[in-house]
Amino acid sequence: MPKPTLPQGTRDFNAETVYKRQYIFSTIRSVFERYGYQPLETPSFEQLETLMGKYGDEGDQLIFKILNNGLNHPDKKQKVQDAFDQVMAGKSSKDITERALRYDLTIPFARYVATHHGQLTMPFKRFQMQPVWRADRPQKGRYREFYQCDADVVGSKSLLNEVEFIHMYDDVFSALQLKVEIRINHRQILAALAEACGGEQWMTPITVAIDKLEKVGLEQVKSELISKGVSEDAWKKIQAYLEISGTNEEKITAAEQILGNIPSAQQAIADFKQILQFPSLTNLKQELMIDFTLARGLNYYTGCIFEIKSKEVAMGSIGGGGRYDNLTGSFGVPGVPGAGISFGVDRVYDVIEELKRFPTSVQAGTQVLFFHLEPEASLVAFNLMQQLRKSGVRAEMFHESAKFDKQFKYAEKKQIPYVIILGAKEVETNSCVVKNLTTGQQESINQSQLLQYVFEG
Repeated sequence: MPKPTLPQGTRDFNAETVYKRQYIFSTIRSVFERYGYQPLETPSFEQLETLMGKYGDEGDQLIFKILNNGLNHPDKKQKVQDAFDQVMAGKSSKDITERALRYDLTIPFARYVATHHGQLTMPFKRFQMQPVWRADRPQKGRYREFYQCDADVVGSKSLLNEVEFIHMYDDVFSALQLKVEIRINHRQILAALAEACGGEQWMTPITVAIDKLEKVGLEQVKSELISKGVSEDAWKKIQAYLEISGTNEEKITAAEQILGNIPSAQQAIADFKQILQFPSLTNLKQELMIDFTLARGLNYYTGCIFEIKSKEVAMGSIGGGGRYDNLTGSFGVPGVPGAGISFGVDRVYDVIEELKRFPTSVQAGTQVLFFHLEPEASLVAFNLMQQLRKSGVRAEMFHESAKFDKQFKYAEKKQIPYVIILGAKEVETNSCVVKNLTTGQQESINQSQLLQYVFEG
């Protein structure tokens, strides 16, 4: 038989990894809840029409489509063949697929808001921590199945939300003891750049190309845009824009000089100035930087956009988001402004693991192992174990009577710090032998002292 393998871009998680991931989840969740966000879960798959057309051409190509049931029925053979030919030609067909795995958590959230908007208290703030799927090429920090942790608010255009998002990022990454850059840009300034280069039709080609800048470099971005018809004069404007540098205030001034005569740029610059007026942003532990090269190639963003980059590990973005004031309009509910941020938990995990920053307390395995000896002693040991468990101690008993060596090896392999030994002698004297496997210290104590010993030891 062939050896079983995992699908590319997916992973198994052992107990140690799960504990570490739960540490990240709980850190993020605690910050979300502190800022008034409440949990929501949506199905793993959506109607295909819900997802398609929301992520741009490149994003749409990465959506995992689900085949309909009963495709092998003889009566459907020709219909399925015709539908398959359509799919191979780059089109969709309900005869072969009507559903798809979710690509992110934002579009399902927008669909949820559109479905229930009449019952929601606005502004509606939710967080969601669930897996998403993308048919991407697996590589370091990029998986086909991965978790996102999103916080979104709809029903509010206030820039107070953007300021809070900055603080939420600062709180989470500071709690995780990571150093990051909180990068911020604005889709309207990118729209102004497109207008300066010839019109709105250049928005998507320019943002898609700029989104690759860090990976491929300036010359490759130029080559891609020239090949799509951008003129040399337009490229000079794009290059001047991409080379803006300095402090956040200096960047705003430079952007005003290049694009300040265009209304959409004026709106973006006004938003930046209003955000930076908040005194609390001067006390951030992380670096907040305006980055005009930030594009985030998702079509639904309309205002401020965010991206988080590690300052310590070479890795793609570990968080991102932005404002999307028109998103629910595609579901027949216009006029519901929204904004949100996301944490890429899998990449955050990889960064912490590479830096060896997980606290030792994250490991929540068994604390105490009771040895399994003669039947009468084991009954007493089991009773003691239950008392410890009810007091919050993680305890287990070896599953069968066995030699000491075998039971010690089990404890060592599972990194259990304490073993408790009760034989006939200990039952008679109401005592037990406790061995600390970390220090090697061993002593006999009264059974009534066991709970205090474990907690204080």
